[in-house]
Amino acid sequence: MDINFWKQRWQENQIGFHLDEVNPHLKQFWSTLKLAQGSHVLVPMCGKSLDLMWLQQSGYSVTGIECSRLAVEAFFTEQNLHANHEPAGDLHSYQTDNLRLLLGDFFALQANLIPDIAAVYDRAALIALPADMRKAYVEKLFTVLPVTAVILLVTLEYSQAVMQGPPFSVTETEVQNLYSNRFIIHKLQQRDVLPDQPRFAERGLNKLLETVYLLQLRNEAGSSQIAGAG
Repeated sequence: MDINFWKQRWQENQIGFHLDEVNPHLKQFWSTLKLAQGSHVLVPMCGKSLDLMWLQQSGYSVTGIECSRLAVEAFFTEQNLHANHEPAGDLHSYQTDNLRLLLGDFFALQANLIPDIAAVYDRAALIALPADMRKAYVEKLFTVLPVTAVILLVTLEYSQAVMQGPPFSVTETEVQNLYSNRFIIHKLQQRDVLPDQPRFAERGLNKLLETVYLLQLRNEAGSSQIAGAG
């Protein structure tokens, strides 16, 4: 699977992963990150997500990165926003006020484009990648993020013997293996969302676990209590 796969999905309007509302996990759990107003948030593989607008309207500076020009242009058109367009290294920057979308390959992202990132919101990036790409994705994140950045991560877990991704199944064990050398991992919520996702039931699944994690830097997490964890 490469970047052209996702470009083709947008071209063919096969975007069942796109939500026509703000993700409820974002609204419920964002406060657990305890970010100061104005903090800079990175949203990898963002598509035209309404979550970008929610973050911006909640007082944060937002940078999304997306490989599909169609998705980027649709976002600004649908939100009635005018964006200034300019090259940004190997990427292209579309910016309006404190909201910017970087067009291009996530793996071409350089740290100098996002020097002050305080947090990452990942609802659709890790689960969009097959197993052989997920380690590279996380390692890339580690190379471009300031060491103090925290992550709100949403994953899905199901039997891939029944259904192949994307979205791909990512187990708790894999999350631990990928992130625990840098972060303390707090599981905020896990529930079976299959009753709310009939298209997955139609593909043969009998369980679809959605899990929300807060990934917090080890020497900053300490012994603090995380609201909503459990």
